[in-house]
Amino acid sequence: MKNNKAVNVLKKNAMLIVLVLVYIFFTAMTSGQMFQAMNFNALITQNAYVFVLATGMLMCMLTGGNIDLSCGSFVCFLGAIGGILMTVKQVNPGISILIMLLVGVVYGSVLGFIIAYVNIPPWIATLAGYLAFRGWGTALLSANSTTGSISLAAKKGFLAIFSGKVFSTPVGKLNIVCVVAGIIASVVVVAVSFMSRANKVKKGYEAESVVSLLIKCVLSVAVIMLFAVKLAQAGGIPTVLIWVVVIVLIYNFITSRTTLGRYFYTIGGNAEATRLSGVDTRKIMFFAYLNMAVLTVITTYIVTARFQAANSTAGTNYEMDAIAACVVGGVSAYGGAGNVFGMVVGATLIGVINLGMSLMGVDANWQKVVKGVVLLAAVVFDILADKKNSTK
Repeated sequence: MKNNKAVNVLKKNAMLIVLVLVYIFFTAMTSGQMFQAMNFNALITQNAYVFVLATGMLMCMLTGGNIDLSCGSFVCFLGAIGGILMTVKQVNPGISILIMLLVGVVYGSVLGFIIAYVNIPPWIATLAGYLAFRGWGTALLSANSTTGSISLAAKKGFLAIFSGKVFSTPVGKLNIVCVVAGIIASVVVVAVSFMSRANKVKKGYEAESVVSLLIKCVLSVAVIMLFAVKLAQAGGIPTVLIWVVVIVLIYNFITSRTTLGRYFYTIGGNAEATRLSGVDTRKIMFFAYLNMAVLTVITTYIVTARFQAANSTAGTNYEMDAIAACVVGGVSAYGGAGNVFGMVVGATLIGVINLGMSLMGVDANWQKVVKGVVLLAAVVFDILADKKNSTK
C-alpha cells in the first residue's frame, strides 16, 4: 500500500521532479551560471510571455483540447499598433494601452463568435489569424519605419509598468523589500496550505498527512526564499513578476473555486452531456477565446516593453511555447484535465530549457528540437499514465 502511495506521489509530481533535474543539469553544464542572480531575473523577464499566454491556452485546451494558433502573430500586430500610436502618432501611452485592449477585445469577440456560434473549428479560425496578423503587423511596421521596428525607449512610464522593478536598487546590493516580500509570500503559502487541509478534514474529505504537508511547505518556502534573495541581489522585484503572479492566482481561483471554472472541465470531459444538463456551452467557448485575446494583449505590453520596441519578429513561435507549457504541465491534449499549478511547472520548465540552452550557446534550431522532444515525451507519458489507470 505504501509503495502504491509512493508511486502515485511520483507520478503526480513527475514534471516537478523533471524540472528540478533539468535545472541541476543546466547549472552543471553552465558552470553555475544558471544559479547567478541575474539569470534568476532573466528566467522571469525573458519567459513571462509563456506564463501569461499558457494561462489563456489552458482555458482553451480545457474545453476539449482546443488551441489558439494566432496569439503569437497577434502579439506582433498589436505591438505594431502600439508602436505607431505611441511613437509615430504621439498618442498618450495610457490611451494607447486602452486602444490596444479594445482591439484585443474586438478580435477575441469575433474569434469567439465564429468558433462558438458559427462552428468553425478553432484550429482553422486561429490559423487564419496566425497568417493574417503576422503579415498585417509586418506591413504596418514597414509602412511606418525604415527598419521594420519602432522604438519605444522614450516611453518611460510604459516601460516602468511592464518591464521595470519595484523599489529598484543597484545590482549586487540586497533589496530588503524583495526579501520581505518573499517572507510574506512564504507565510501566506504555509497558512493557506494548512487551512486547506483543515477544511478538507472538517468536511470529511481525503487529506494528505501532516508530515507530507510539512515537507511540501518546507520545499515551497525554500524555493520562494531562494527566488526572493536572488531577485533582491539582481536589483528588486520585476514588475512583470507581479503581473504573472496576479494572473496565475486569479485563474487558479477561477478554475478551482468557481462554477465557471468547473464548466470548462465538464465541457472538455463531455460537451454534449454538459449542454444537455443546461449549460450554454457556446458561451463558455466564446469566453475562452475572448479571454485568450485579452491575455494576448497583456503579453504584448510585456513583450514590447521588454524589447523597448515593436518589431515584426515579436511573438514568433509564442503560441508553440504556450501549448508546450500546458501539455508538459499535465494539461490533457483531449481536454477536461489540467490545472494552473501544472501549467506553471510546464512554463517554468520551458523557460529553464530556453535559458539553459542560450547560456550554453546551443543553436536556436537545436533548441527547437529539444523542446519538441520534451513535448512529445510529456504527451506519451500522459497517455501511458491514463491507459495504466484505466486498466486498474
